[in-house]
Amino acid sequence: MVMVADSSETDTPARILVAAERLFREIGYQKTTVADIAKALRMSPANVYRFFDSKRAIHEAVARRLMGEVEIAATAIAFEDLEPVSRLRRLLASIHHMNVERYTGDEKIHQMVAMAMEEDWQVCNAHFERLTGIIGKVIDDGVKQGVFAAPDLALAAMTTATAMSRFFHPQMIAQCAHKPGPTLEQMIDFVIAALTPRHPA
Repeated sequence: MVMVADSSETDTPARILVAAERLFREIGYQKTTVADIAKALRMSPANVYRFFDSKRAIHEAVARRLMGEVEIAATAIAFEDLEPVSRLRRLLASIHHMNVERYTGDEKIHQMVAMAMEEDWQVCNAHFERLTGIIGKVIDDGVKQGVFAAPDLALAAMTTATAMSRFFHPQMIAQCAHKPGPTLEQMIDFVIAALTPRHPA
């Protein structure tokens, strides 16, 4: 059993989430109980329930934190000092690689996130909306510089995110890993081409 030492530098909810994520990775979400999380923190289950009213609430918060890490990194890329085409290419590839690193290499964490998405939790919907907004920022920069054409920016961002679903969605990444289809680079090339202005012959 993973034991998590007390620390005055982190607040109790954050410590609960750290312990929960470690246990989810070690024994799986289904087998982890609130009592297990409390024991790892050397506190009573009642103290855990002061901050999270159920194991599902802890589950949601862990998923939100994992997704938040991707959003923070993606936002940083969106504001990098690169021309928009290169920046969008880097952004789309990085979101894919971050999701692969977080979700597909660890079966237990993958199952946890898959369950969250299957239950259509608002945290997952909000995550994809935020990623779409981040993508939209880069497309908008490209439109302003004349390298992208997107009369409807919201639609352009949404269709770009949807086109990349096979490479963004944890379940689809795992399910499509060994199935025929475009490579990541080919899909990004397709998206870039779709956004590139058409010039009269």
